[in-house]
Amino acid sequence: MKSKLWLAIVSLLFIFCSYQPDFPKLKYNGLSLVASRDSLKIEHILPLKNVNANTIALMPFAFLEDLKSPELHFNNKRQWWGERVGGVQQSIQLLQRNGLKVMIKPQIWIWHDEFTGDLNMTSDKDWQTFENSYLEYILLYAELAEQRQISLFCIGTELYNFTEKRPEFWQKMIAEVRNVYSGKITYAENWDKVDQFQFWDQLDFIGVDAYFPVSEEENPTEAELSKGWESHKKMLQNLSSATKKQVLFTEYGYRNVDFATKEPWLASSRRRGDELPEYLNEELQVKALQVIYDEFWPEKWFAGGFLWKWHHDHERAGGKQNDQFTPQNKMAEKILKSNYSKYSEKLE
Repeated sequence: MKSKLWLAIVSLLFIFCSYQPDFPKLKYNGLSLVASRDSLKIEHILPLKNVNANTIALMPFAFLEDLKSPELHFNNKRQWWGERVGGVQQSIQLLQRNGLKVMIKPQIWIWHDEFTGDLNMTSDKDWQTFENSYLEYILLYAELAEQRQISLFCIGTELYNFTEKRPEFWQKMIAEVRNVYSGKITYAENWDKVDQFQFWDQLDFIGVDAYFPVSEEENPTEAELSKGWESHKKMLQNLSSATKKQVLFTEYGYRNVDFATKEPWLASSRRRGDELPEYLNEELQVKALQVIYDEFWPEKWFAGGFLWKWHHDHERAGGKQNDQFTPQNKMAEKILKSNYSKYSEKLE
């Protein structure tokens, strides 16, 4: 009798632990659209649709002078048109009229290219000053997202130190965003801190800027890249299972250079004294993207992602001699189009 009871308990525990929510099958086939100096036009929208994208990330930037500066500057006339409220509004209208969904993803840029994850005020007063302006910044775009019925809103990008040191503020901010915005909410954490963020249970997606290092090699094979993803993928799957949330790549992508998968977050292989030789390598960009699509897009616990990045003037963007992240007018554009076509059902 006891053995039967124990067997029943073990069976129930197995069912409970292996439970997976009924996640939606449709994917965010996303692109991160770089803010433009002037208004978007229909000719800028057609290339987005041509690669089978269904959702576009708009990124209204705010600026800080340094890691300890409490004065956040945003929606300023000195900024590019696409980084301000008026530009975001016009972009949303044009994208929506052409059948594309939108994620609004406010981001901070710190002058001298300092990393936002290291943000650290020197006094409680400065923290409060910064928090007041950050809340105003986020609510400005959360209210716009509600007005325009935007399907996805991101409450911050790569701000781990801020979230760790000021958890009460983040609790308050999430609640205030929920009060003004009824859509889905995520946050974009850096790849190396995604499993340490405290508030996934209060959000709708686990957002990660997915620049995971997957190979030390100059030109790895697809098999080597898949192997390099194993531990990262397992961590993300476990995080999804623990939180009952889908993982969303709020950013992903590679440059078309040798060693692109060693430190994928670098915009230049020679940054900060790195003397690593740099050569154009379109084939590696293609292989690395294809492995991401093969490894993640079929998974039920994965919600899709936003490729970093896409420029509005498609005819002049990218190209064979361009060594940046964009796939435009490179071999990678065809891979993007082909894979997004496999998951091109309309998002509701």
